[in-house]
Amino acid sequence: MMKKVIAAVLLITLFTVAIVKAMENKIEPENTSQETANFRSFKMGTIAPDFELKTLSGETVTLSEFKGKKVILNFWATWCNPCKVEMPEIEKFHKKQGKDVVILAVNIDTYSDVRGFVKKNHITFPILLDSKNKVNELYPVFNIPTTFFIDSKGLVQNNYSGSMSVEIMENLSNKLN
Repeated sequence: MMKKVIAAVLLITLFTVAIVKAMENKIEPENTSQETANFRSFKMGTIAPDFELKTLSGETVTLSEFKGKKVILNFWATWCNPCKVEMPEIEKFHKKQGKDVVILAVNIDTYSDVRGFVKKNHITFPILLDSKNKVNELYPVFNIPTTFFIDSKGLVQNNYSGSMSVEIMENLSNKLN
């Protein structure tokens, strides 16, 4: 009897692993959403789409007001674990760079306690709230964190998907004019 129970457990475990692996390798049908269309038309070296968002303090910020400066445009959320790892790194980079590079962090989940997250993590760079998901749809953001590096002419020169270290930010921002 014990052998049958062990065999059944083993069989169920193998079946579960097979289903999980099959789901990981599942090929999604071609997506024809606006996000996909934006991604296909979005090319490095093109003008970064302008936007207007509010900061946590209610101040209105537009991307175009930073023309003439290097900009790091980061998309993140409070519930995102790689974002939680990245935020202290961005803060270190921000303190190190001062006013040489502008950091704009666009929060895509404004229903969470963004203010509490910022306070807890001692973040001093601007946090922008994309409450209507408009900016997130302007840029090809398929996962978070995703970061765009914009040169002083307003051109997107690079992007990075995933959690960045200070070294990665320095390397990519040094390539900007």
